[in-house]
Amino acid sequence: GVRTRGEAWEAACALIGSRSTVSPRRLVAPGPTHDELQSMLQLAAAAPDHGRIVPWRFVIVPPDKRHLLGEAFAQALRDRDTNATEVQVEEARSKAHRAPVLLVAVVRLAAPEEAIVDAERLVSLGCAVQNILLAAHALGYGAGLTSGQAMQSHRLATLLTLSPQEMPVCCVNVGTVVQHKASSRMRPTPDAFISSL
Repeated sequence: GVRTRGEAWEAACALIGSRSTVSPRRLVAPGPTHDELQSMLQLAAAAPDHGRIVPWRFVIVPPDKRHLLGEAFAQALRDRDTNATEVQVEEARSKAHRAPVLLVAVVRLAAPEEAIVDAERLVSLGCAVQNILLAAHALGYGAGLTSGQAMQSHRLATLLTLSPQEMPVCCVNVGTVVQHKASSRMRPTPDAFISSL
C-alpha cells in the first residue's frame, strides 16, 4: 500500500538516523551484488545537480585491480616521504584491499568559462556519496569513506586517467560488517550548527 506522510517520515528518520560510518577494516565479503551496486549508483543520480552537468563520477576498483590502487597509494607515500619505512609503505598499500566493494569518488571542477562553481560541484558529489551510503545501509551493508594525502597524488590521477579538471575526493568502501561497534560519536544538535539572521 501507499505510505502515509507520517510513515514515510518515520522510515526516513530511521534510515538516516541509524546510519553510521564503518571502518573498512570491519567490512568483509559479501559486498553488494552487481545488481545491488547498480541500484546504489542509480540512487547517486538523485543528487542535486545545478545545470544537470553531473560534475562527478565513481570509479569502481574491482578485486583483481586492487593491487594497482595499492601500488599507487604506496608510491604516493614514497613520493611525499622519502623516509617512509617499509611497514608504512605496506600499510598504505593495504588500504586498497579492505572492503569488498571500493569506489573512488571523483569531482569535475569548473573550467574558467563554466558557470557552475566548484563549491556547487562538491556539494553535488557529497549528496551523491550520501545517497550511496544510505542505499548501502538500507540493503544491510556497512559503508565508510576514506581519503588522505594520496588523493592529491599524480600517481592516483594517472591510474584513474583523470582529466586536468578532475580531482579524486575519497574512497567509498562497502561490505558486510564483521564487528558492530557501539556508536560513541555524539551527533550535534541543531543549535550547534544553526544561526538566524
